Amino acid sequence: MGTKREQWSSKLGFILATAGAAIGLGAIWKFPYVAGMNGGGAFFLMFIVFTVVIGLSMLISEFVIGRGAKKEAISAYKKLAPNSFWVWVGRLGVIGCFLLLSFYSVVGGWVLLYSGLAVSDNIIHEGADYGQLFGQVTSTPWMGLLGLALFLLINIVVLSFGIKNGIEKASKYLMPLLFVFFIVLVFRSLTLEGAMEGVRFFLKPDFSSITGESVLYALGQSFFSLAVGFSCMVTYSSYLDKKESIPSAASSVVFMNIFVSLLAGLAIFPVVFSFGLEPAEGPGLLFMVLPAAFSQMPFGSVFLSLFLLLFLFATLTSSFSLLEIIISAFTEDGKRSRKKVALVSGMVVFLAGIPAALSFGVLQDVLIFGQSIFDATDYLVSNIMLPLGSLLIALFITYRMDQHLVASEFQAGNTLSPSWFTTWTFLMRWVVPLTIIIVFINMIGLF
Repeated sequence: MGTKREQWSSKLGFILATAGAAIGLGAIWKFPYVAGMNGGGAFFLMFIVFTVVIGLSMLISEFVIGRGAKKEAISAYKKLAPNSFWVWVGRLGVIGCFLLLSFYSVVGGWVLLYSGLAVSDNIIHEGADYGQLFGQVTSTPWMGLLGLALFLLINIVVLSFGIKNGIEKASKYLMPLLFVFFIVLVFRSLTLEGAMEGVRFFLKPDFSSITGESVLYALGQSFFSLAVGFSCMVTYSSYLDKKESIPSAASSVVFMNIFVSLLAGLAIFPVVFSFGLEPAEGPGLLFMVLPAAFSQMPFGSVFLSLFLLLFLFATLTSSFSLLEIIISAFTEDGKRSRKKVALVSGMVVFLAGIPAALSFGVLQDVLIFGQSIFDATDYLVSNIMLPLGSLLIALFITYRMDQHLVASEFQAGNTLSPSWFTTWTFLMRWVVPLTIIIVFINMIGLF
């Protein structure tokens, strides 16, 4: 293949695109409702610890593997460990991204539909029941399928243009706007009557509410919100220039992720308690809280429309990374058209997402281990496959990958002392795998 491999145009472009991939639904949609279902403050504290100690270490690892191989996920493991079973770590990532995208795109469809309703001024009005509106959107088959189809169509179009002209260009302009709007929403939420009760729920740890399952959820959320465990970041970092510092870039992404999770909690929980909503509401929490909060603001409909459009963008940047790992797996050899692979991949994901899209309506009585199709897919991906993928990556980078290459990638582009590399290696060799194993054992009741 005589073509030169595409690269990010700058470190900032890479960080914003990676943060966009990580933040999206993980920090804004999923974090508040999972925290609400698992004790609030104690969950947030565990999430921070897991994200800084384990999530950051994992993110650096995926960056090292990706830039070290200069290949997408499957080809990266083939190159670094030829003729071995390690290629299945990459294949597990592609399968996991496919499953994750199948239910993720359903939520993306909800955001898209809500954006359309907000722009047409059909959400905020006198006496509105936002819980009923959410139920209507998610349980109406044609609405769920339309949202799913349109959301995936946007993904297909953007990813057809590639890395620099598609993902990076969009991320660079719209991610900062999302931060600004979030801060505005936080200020408004904190001035509502009864808001401090929500702040206490979110920031004051109550460890009596912690169970083995909530620890697993906190670990799973740290992986989900950073998009690590499925080698998405292996693919993203394969486009990263050698002169950029991997630890620095990874730390920036982790900081932004925790900051947005903090903003999400401070924006959502004061409204939940002010309006007498239930913090353990589940996947619909955000869609009930946002309209309630913006209805209390001057020009609420305008602000809600703008926020939902930016939220839609954050949702899309996350889905881009998931679809990119699938597309790049089939276009790495240069034999297939990127546009055709993007189209076919999107259509297959749409078919796979139909059961999850209908699990709030016509398929709501179909349960898997007592959970809806949507919730069961989410649980499988977030709490089993992501930690398992992270465990395998930790074992790969410490016991199989060439340690000279690992060290050179870690040190390239930075002036960190060798002790930082030693600390990271210790975390990846012992702390990360043992933590994942202990949490798994605790989950199945054997610990």
